[in-house]
Amino acid sequence: MVSPLRGRLAGRMETGRESMVTGASDEPGGTDDDALLAAFAAGDVAAARLLTDRHLPRVLAHAARLLGQRAEAEDVAQEAMLRLWRKAPEWEPGGARVSTWLYRVVANLCADRTRRAREVALEAAPEPRDGAPTVVARMEAEDRAAALQAALMRLPERQREAVVLRHIEGLGNGEIARIMETSIEAIESLIARGKRALAADLTDKREALGLDDE
Repeated sequence: MVSPLRGRLAGRMETGRESMVTGASDEPGGTDDDALLAAFAAGDVAAARLLTDRHLPRVLAHAARLLGQRAEAEDVAQEAMLRLWRKAPEWEPGGARVSTWLYRVVANLCADRTRRAREVALEAAPEPRDGAPTVVARMEAEDRAAALQAALMRLPERQREAVVLRHIEGLGNGEIARIMETSIEAIESLIARGKRALAADLTDKREALGLDDE
């Protein structure tokens, strides 16, 4: 759940609002990300709330997959969104997509934390799906998620990031290359090596985890 984190962000936005240009409008100046950032830079906190609702869940999920720990991921997600608010006054429309920029910031923040603490506690707590799955089915799903998270955490940082962006976030290689600031060829190599390492680690669970070649 991201509601408590969203609440903390709202408080931080209000606290930092005085440093922004004043003159809020009744409605954000548009619904695309660039327009919302421009509106927030002009003092419209409602625009930041809309951007938070749009991007925070995926930012938090991505950080959790890279770090393997929910509490750490919440700190990273909060910092990434706060950096976006600070960036708003100088944001250039038509440049990098907000989602691409956020993925890059999250990756850098996670890498910093991983370097500071190599032994990260694994935490696999998938949110319950609608309906009432049997206890056995839920345990099997949790086992698969835990096995994947553990295997991901054993990958080198950049292999893990590339595999997560491609096979969990579902991004294309071109977008991943922009996020990781490298070439498409390098991304293809990172993904291929990461998948081979995961396959060796997970063996018979490879197909169940959706890591077969497409």
